[in-house]
Amino acid sequence: MSGGKWVDPAPFEGVRPRVPWWALVPGKAKWLAFLIAVVWLALVGVVRLVLVVVRYPVATLVPLSAAWCWWRFGLSPLVLALLSLVAGLVIWAGLGRDSFLRHVWFRVVTEWRRAVVYVPRWRSVMRLADLAKRDRGREYRPWLRRVRSEGWRDRVRVRMVPAQSPEAWELRRDGLAHSFGARSCRVRVLRPRVIELDFVHRDPLARPLSVPALVDAEVDLKRVVVGRTETGKPWRLRLLGSQVLVVGVPGAGKGSVLWSIVWQLAPAVRAGLVRLVGIDPKGGMELGQCPDAFDRVVYDNGPEAVALLEGMAAEVKERAARYRGVRRLWARSTGEPFTVLVVDELADLIAYQPDKQLRERAARAIQTITSQGRAPGYAVVGLVQDPRKEVVGFRHLFSTRVALRLDEPQQVDMVLGDGVRQRGAAAHEISENSPGVAWVKQDGQREPERARAFHVTDADLVELAVFLADAEVRDFPTRSDGAGEVAA
Repeated sequence: MSGGKWVDPAPFEGVRPRVPWWALVPGKAKWLAFLIAVVWLALVGVVRLVLVVVRYPVATLVPLSAAWCWWRFGLSPLVLALLSLVAGLVIWAGLGRDSFLRHVWFRVVTEWRRAVVYVPRWRSVMRLADLAKRDRGREYRPWLRRVRSEGWRDRVRVRMVPAQSPEAWELRRDGLAHSFGARSCRVRVLRPRVIELDFVHRDPLARPLSVPALVDAEVDLKRVVVGRTETGKPWRLRLLGSQVLVVGVPGAGKGSVLWSIVWQLAPAVRAGLVRLVGIDPKGGMELGQCPDAFDRVVYDNGPEAVALLEGMAAEVKERAARYRGVRRLWARSTGEPFTVLVVDELADLIAYQPDKQLRERAARAIQTITSQGRAPGYAVVGLVQDPRKEVVGFRHLFSTRVALRLDEPQQVDMVLGDGVRQRGAAAHEISENSPGVAWVKQDGQREPERARAFHVTDADLVELAVFLADAEVRDFPTRSDGAGEVAA
């Protein structure tokens, strides 16, 4: 009542209480969901624990084993076991250093670098390098899968995000190398969406390699060992069925590659199974150091050299005509020697020769040998300083290309092929103090290979001349079992 008048009360305004959805679920269903959640969390925990043990076996298993030993046997047996373990590792390192490094030390370094270098920085580096993508509020980040340290490099396996290509990583090699404290970074494709990054910390080819001892042994012309790769494996060059182009600036070590090939072919030359023919337009400054290795050698780029090339081109065609319908590739059972033409400073013959007619004749003859000599048993090893197309317009005929130290980054793609420099073949960054170090690319092989040729000294060339002094041509043995397709 207000002043004798009736006032209606305000209507009740309230919120209808809402019951949570899970309150309406039957009790048995709640217990079932609870059990499923517990089992799921347990499985996730076990998987994560297994992953931690797999990624860091030394850091997890050794402390756990030590704690169990202490709890089970006491402190004294634990100390004795640790001392025995250390003594065993020291003995192992002394007796088999390579095995110890591979199975023990590199595993420790792997765990350390994964835990300290890559895992803490991975997310930030991926974002700053623009390799992580966002879509509809969700971040897609490359997955760091596996890390393996080999002392001189770390191999980091990565699973790329969808719609990402290896070229995106190749463009960011330098930034990735600096981000993870490496000297350089290389990108290799393993399979779709999976790549491997090689973070290089030091050069395993910094020291020169001595040539092996000269012994009378069979020479496999498909796998001529001329040095060692950076992974520690032999560097093998294919001569049978291939043509080799070696490019490098003065002092890069072209002579090391040349004489390493001759050195390894020496037993076959001595037996008369391989014939070496050489042309040295520099007047014999290179090939004249050991003329006994060659069946014939010319020391200029004039008419005599051109006549030699044209004669070999005629031999190629004549031998191919005789092989027609008989065989498709030269073999030892043919009774004819495998011929290797070595041309030092190839540009002097086909580009710098002032006589245009001689220059054109030389270019035609070499193109005939390189394009048609594969099957009849003729190989060309050409050495040149300038890889431009104006100098060597038929470099595509060389199936094996060796890039020693070069002047400009663009020259790397000229020699090895387009895109090879982006994948890490930095031939223009090879040190002047490491002659003989090169990047090698073969047709059909996507990834280039880094290697170093043997260092052949003047004393080694004297030894080579003595070894070949009593060489004689022998009759080729004829195989009756038809196994003549194996190279000499």
